[in-house]
Amino acid sequence: MIRRALTICLFISVATVVMAGQVLAQSLEAQPIDGADVPEVTVVEHLGEQISFDTEFVDSDGESVRVGDYFGQDRPVILSFAYHDCPMLCSLVLDGVSQAIIETDLTPGSDFEVVNVSFNHSEGPERAAAAKAMYVQRTESGKPDIALNWHFLTGSEEAIRSLSDEIGFGFEWDEATQQFAHNAILVFISPEGTITRYLYGIQHNPRDFRLATVEAGQGTVGSTLDRFLLTCFQYDTSSRSYSFYIANIMKLGGALLLLVMAAFFVPMWLRERKRGSTSAQFNLDTGLTTD
Repeated sequence: MIRRALTICLFISVATVVMAGQVLAQSLEAQPIDGADVPEVTVVEHLGEQISFDTEFVDSDGESVRVGDYFGQDRPVILSFAYHDCPMLCSLVLDGVSQAIIETDLTPGSDFEVVNVSFNHSEGPERAAAAKAMYVQRTESGKPDIALNWHFLTGSEEAIRSLSDEIGFGFEWDEATQQFAHNAILVFISPEGTITRYLYGIQHNPRDFRLATVEAGQGTVGSTLDRFLLTCFQYDTSSRSYSFYIANIMKLGGALLLLVMAAFFVPMWLRERKRGSTSAQFNLDTGLTTD
């Protein structure tokens, strides 16, 4: 009896803690931290739309560049937005990009280019150069050419707004926290400058990163197997990840079944036809008929 009472008490205690945790989590989600009125920012996807190649920025070497300088080389561009004085999220975004580059077996320079744009117009090339040096050092052991193919850009407020509006990347300065409110995304853009995919968050599944890159490459990146996998996987907006697409799998299964049936029945039909032709020729030569 005592053991049963203790078990019941323990169960009630655990349930109470779980329910309290859920209430606390909901309250934290519902209210800004420290009561700050954090601006609401969104990402508006512009899939299939073309970005302008003429927008000018400054790279980490202090050279004036155009967005178009990173396109037209038969490889997609992976774009991130992160500013370098950000106290938390932006460094995690760049950490995630670095890790994704390390984990993929695709090669920067031959399979894709990476571009990061600081959306704090007060930052200059010196700050971008310091950030680039840090992330190149983290990444270059597995990707020795990353310094040539990961570009860190800064620019005017007008240039930043122009590109971010084309991408649909929202950000707002928050006076209360003295930082920008924004989301964490990677944007995949085809060699022709067409937006093909958005990946959300600070860590990216290697499969999702690879498939998004292959998809953006539009036939110029990856193997035949990669392009075949894109017929089996489709980006799911609810889970924000690539998942099995049952309709395409059923189509492939149906096509495979037809091929198997054709491989089985066509030779049988040809043998029967040949046998019938031989029998008719024998009857003609002998003058015999068969019922």
